[in-house]
Amino acid sequence: MAAAAVTGVAAAAASAAIGTRFPALSSSGDGGDLAGKGVGMSMMSPSTARSQLCLDCAPSADDLHLTKRWVEKSAISTLAAAHPPAARRRTWRRASFSAPSGVSSSSSSPASSRSSSSSIPSSSSITSSSPRRFKNVARAAEQSPSAGLSVSPPSLIEPDGGELVDLIVPASERAGKLLEAQSLPQIKLSKIDLEWVHVLSEGWASPLRGFMREEEYLSALHFNCLRLPDGSVASMSVPIVLAIDDRAKDAIADSSAVSLVHPSSDEPVAILRNPQVYKHNKEERIARTWGCTAPGLPYVEDAITSAGNWLIGGELEVLDRITYGDGLDEYRLSPAELRAEFARKGADAVFAFQLRNPVHNGHALLMTDTRRRLLEEGYKNPVLLLHPLGGYTKSDDVPLPTRMAQHAKVLEEGVLDAESTVLAIFPSPMLYAGPTEVQWHAKGRINAGADHYIVGRDPAGMGHPTADRDLYDPDHGKRVLAMAPGLEKLRILPFRVAAYDKSKGAMNFFDPSRASDFVFISGTKMRAFARTGESPPDGFMCPGGWQVLVKYYRELASQEEQPNNREVAAAVRP
Repeated sequence: MAAAAVTGVAAAAASAAIGTRFPALSSSGDGGDLAGKGVGMSMMSPSTARSQLCLDCAPSADDLHLTKRWVEKSAISTLAAAHPPAARRRTWRRASFSAPSGVSSSSSSPASSRSSSSSIPSSSSITSSSPRRFKNVARAAEQSPSAGLSVSPPSLIEPDGGELVDLIVPASERAGKLLEAQSLPQIKLSKIDLEWVHVLSEGWASPLRGFMREEEYLSALHFNCLRLPDGSVASMSVPIVLAIDDRAKDAIADSSAVSLVHPSSDEPVAILRNPQVYKHNKEERIARTWGCTAPGLPYVEDAITSAGNWLIGGELEVLDRITYGDGLDEYRLSPAELRAEFARKGADAVFAFQLRNPVHNGHALLMTDTRRRLLEEGYKNPVLLLHPLGGYTKSDDVPLPTRMAQHAKVLEEGVLDAESTVLAIFPSPMLYAGPTEVQWHAKGRINAGADHYIVGRDPAGMGHPTADRDLYDPDHGKRVLAMAPGLEKLRILPFRVAAYDKSKGAMNFFDPSRASDFVFISGTKMRAFARTGESPPDGFMCPGGWQVLVKYYRELASQEEQPNNREVAAAVRP
């Protein structure tokens, strides 16, 4: 009896803790990165409730041997020219506060709508169909940025936990919270830490309300999910944690709250309430997240190896919207804002395409064909979420400003249908953790309103850091998504491999019966074309998008040559 009583008290305490952590649940109860090449495709058995979308046409990220990130200003200028800020702000005001429009009755595919040159969108039509955030929505409404937005229209998938988490302090409370934050013990954030604060603050990780405490950390690390009060699970495959060192741990002591400060200043970014400090077992975290402890894992080297030996968890109150001042903030739409935009467009299906590479016409073929297939199934207005990853990436990936400028050209030149596409940035850092990470990518898009997800070969994968092979089996990512706990409501559609078809002079779905007609253009070939100014085969990529890459690669090559030029000059100097 005594043991039972103790157990009951412990269970009640655990339930109360969960209720504090997930208040909305305590009462109600509730693209992958297209790295790699090849032509293989696996299909799920007919009995599998969810089918898969397998695409295998993108150049490998490891083929893009980039060493630094230049050309950001010029890329942002290109992007800004295609999307004037004033027009973007006007459009987003409509997107945020207009009632959802009626569902389009058109059944034509984007490809057919572009059959004549007159149907190619102009820059102005791109602007109006690619809504941007209206700046200072929160301040204008004197409340948090997502308040007042319709985040759960009937046609959109329900976010994890039943409602989106919003951790941004209302404008009316901001001054008082800032004064409090300035009086608290401080933890200096890294750039990657700040990106995770951004992710948490806008509800991408709903129902999580802050950096993980130890129970949540263990659940994510060992089970790739969180158990909710009603017994159901929410997908959570990667730990979202904040590391601190011994000095910070001692400074926090028994404080009931701490201030998180910006990496480039001492300005408070957030308050972390009711902190719990626990041991940071780095080896276990790395082994279970990456399945590999070899040296050279990019995220591990940059964010974990030198991090503190302790983790701190607790609820977050974020003092203001996270912005970066890089010219791209208006593309960083929150899940609530994306849902409002999908509702405004009258979307009855949203299919997400995750990528960290430039978009070529093979990608576009896959996306437009996905929409065609959804229309054939009876959907009236499926909308594409073109959602490049915008947080930390490894040094040899194409930088975000260049990618965004290239994506804008893809829309501007009509390769993708601008009226049925929303271009936005996913703020998460990139872990390169393969099948484990792709579950996180999918979960985040559920919270943004996507109910269909395109996954490619070796999603979120990379080459092994010390061996000449892929780190992960290229088919495991899509197979894991089909069985992952907490992702049952997300539909993964089947697809075919795309490559350059010499007989048609365009990207086309691979036909094994005439394999000699197809060419797989690797990232290495693409880079060589761009650096030398040679054009790829007609139909591989839209001309404007290709010129963005040519400019980037040329300036990259110029920067790489500069040290050698200086060495030569020093050698011949008298």
